[in-house]
Amino acid sequence: MLEGIKAHPIVAGAYTDGHGGICPMLAAHRHGGRATHLGFSRAWDDLARARNVRKATPRELQILEDLLRASLADDADTDFATAIAEHRAALARHRAPEIRARRLSAPSRSGRRAGAGAAARTAW
Repeated sequence: MLEGIKAHPIVAGAYTDGHGGICPMLAAHRHGGRATHLGFSRAWDDLARARNVRKATPRELQILEDLLRASLADDADTDFATAIAEHRAALARHRAPEIRARRLSAPSRSGRRAGAGAAARTAW
C-alpha cells in the first residue's frame, strides 16, 4: 500500500473517481496486495470525513503513511487474541447503565389529554 499511495492519486469516499484517482486499497492491489478489508475502507472514509468522492488531502495521506509505517515497525509477534480480550474487558467495564422506563403518573381514564377535544374543534 505504501508503494501504491506514492504512485497514484488517492481519493476518499469511493473506489475510484473516474479521473485516475483511486482508493488506498485499490492502490495496494495494483502493487501486489491481494487482501480486501472492508473495515479499512470504511475507516479511511471516516478519517477523511468523506461524504462524496474527493482527492485526499496531503494531511490525510501523511496520516495514512505514518500509520502504515508504524504497523510495519511493530513486532511480528503481536498477540492479537490478548489485545482483543483486553479490548472486550475494557468495553465491559465501561458499559452504559441499563435504562429503565416507568410511567411517572397513572394513565388518564379517558385516554385523552385534557383539552385535546377543544383544541381539535377550534383547529378549523
